[in-house]
Amino acid sequence: MPASDRPRRAMVSALLVGLVAVVAACDSSGEELARRRADVAERGAQVMPFDLEATTHVFRKTSDGGIQIVVADDSRDVAQVALVQQHLEEERDNFARGDFDDPAVIHGHDMDGVAELRSGIDDIDVEYTERRDGGQLTYRTDRDDLIDAVHAWFDRQLMDHGSHAETG
Repeated sequence: MPASDRPRRAMVSALLVGLVAVVAACDSSGEELARRRADVAERGAQVMPFDLEATTHVFRKTSDGGIQIVVADDSRDVAQVALVQQHLEEERDNFARGDFDDPAVIHGHDMDGVAELRSGIDDIDVEYTERRDGGQLTYRTDRDDLIDAVHAWFDRQLMDHGSHAETG
């Protein structure tokens, strides 16, 4: 091989090794995320009375906080609708007291935004609204740090719930 080709081949080899490392890391992180989502679904079944496979979580960030909606995928499934409504009403009461233990059990006690939400709960209005197909919780505050905390909390739930959640 001519000496002039050696640097180019060395660079191509280095790029290929780097590419293989990136692909391996992506596969590994994809497996980790899939494992995490399975764990979240398993823990969620212990906390949420409704069927995660028969419902969808919707997280809508707003300029003053956010709206968390949980709906039955089939609005005629009165059992799921009732379970969603019961759960969200209870969670509203918990959250209004600064009790975010249920989401922490599901997503981890280091869940993004929760520490800030707990400490600032006196400055957050949490409102429950019944829907024909489920229910929703609306979080409102005029504090930028708490708006950021709600958004971070929503992002974590969106990531963890995968196909069971969407942005709204």
